[in-house]
Amino acid sequence: MKKKSMTPLIFVAMLAGIAVGYGCHETWAGSKFATELAGYFSIFTDVFLRLIKMIIALLVFSTLTIGIAHLGDTKTVGRIGVKAMGWFIIASLVSLSIGMLLSNALQLGAHLNLPLPEVGTATNLKTAAFSLKEFVNHLVPKSPMEAMANNEILQIVVFSLFFGSALAAMGETGKKLTSVIDELSHVMLTITGSIMKMAPVAVFAAMASVVTTQGLGVLVTFAKFMAGFYAGLGILWTLLIFAGFLFLGKSIFHLMSLIREPFLLAFSTASSEAAYPKILDALDKFGVKRKISSFVLPMGYSFNLDGSMMYCTFAVLFIAQAYGIELSTSTQITMLLLLMVTSKGMAGVPRASLVVIAATLNQFNIPEAGLLLIMGVDQFLDMGRSATNAVGNSIAAAVIAKWENGIETPVHLEAVATKKAA
Repeated sequence: MKKKSMTPLIFVAMLAGIAVGYGCHETWAGSKFATELAGYFSIFTDVFLRLIKMIIALLVFSTLTIGIAHLGDTKTVGRIGVKAMGWFIIASLVSLSIGMLLSNALQLGAHLNLPLPEVGTATNLKTAAFSLKEFVNHLVPKSPMEAMANNEILQIVVFSLFFGSALAAMGETGKKLTSVIDELSHVMLTITGSIMKMAPVAVFAAMASVVTTQGLGVLVTFAKFMAGFYAGLGILWTLLIFAGFLFLGKSIFHLMSLIREPFLLAFSTASSEAAYPKILDALDKFGVKRKISSFVLPMGYSFNLDGSMMYCTFAVLFIAQAYGIELSTSTQITMLLLLMVTSKGMAGVPRASLVVIAATLNQFNIPEAGLLLIMGVDQFLDMGRSATNAVGNSIAAAVIAKWENGIETPVHLEAVATKKAA
């Protein structure tokens, strides 16, 4: 039997959350009770995201390790890895370039007509960890247990690459442990299915919480900035889908229909991680072999956060324009290349982009206090960039599977499903 899609429920929950949040904001705007009420709403979202964090490390480790082990030899792993990184680098450059070009064309920061935060105002964001030197040092985990405990996805990916390659190299000797980890991946996916039943409640609470405190008025104040950013996302979605069409043909539209649920989940919770299990499921339905999707997707969550990267250049230039700071073309290109490196390994969780932006502002002597301008609407922007991350990684996994002849036909998928049911 087909599983009933949660997409309508998530969409209804999102609208209901906005309505309830708006009612609460209009009734208790600016009061202490409104803040407390929003805090109670957010409990449900926080619990849901903590449950996702609870499983994400073991889910990534088990699925990625099995994917690599099933790929067989290190030559195959290397070939797919090079193809994936090639796609990620090109997508990253395109995303960053769209943000830079659009921000320069629209000059939204130059026409704010709003009081600017004092230059010395602190944002309390840690920025040291996003230098190039720290990124390279941070790449390899000191301990796989520490990486899992801290949900360091990039470090888990690095460890899983070594672990899966070693299992593949052991051949018959490693099959017993491979089977155990395979069972672990199925256990984690079963737990995931249970957690995902909470998604509509989490979505309702997320929207109710943010609208209760922020209201919808803040959207009017920053309407041009938000419209410009979402226009950029629209351009990026179009380019990603077009790129997918070049390799997948008309089936790209079938893939887009399959990822509606993870798209909405990432959008409403402002968390790319929340959509990870559902993207795996959607890629299964599309026909992507699990050994490829479980290899490419975790890498994408470290190296291919398209929406977040576009936002980085868009926001940095917006803040520079607001303070009247002129950045030459060469400086902007340097900034783009720096962001190419420092944005890798950026967690697919709410507000991670702000840390990267803060580090970049410091690097180019742009007031970090400018972040305070956009923090009020960052939640609404984070929703769009998180959903874009989900789209970008889904298309990347499907395209690389196509290159590797790793997309199964519907007839084969039906036969596998029948075999499992029996």
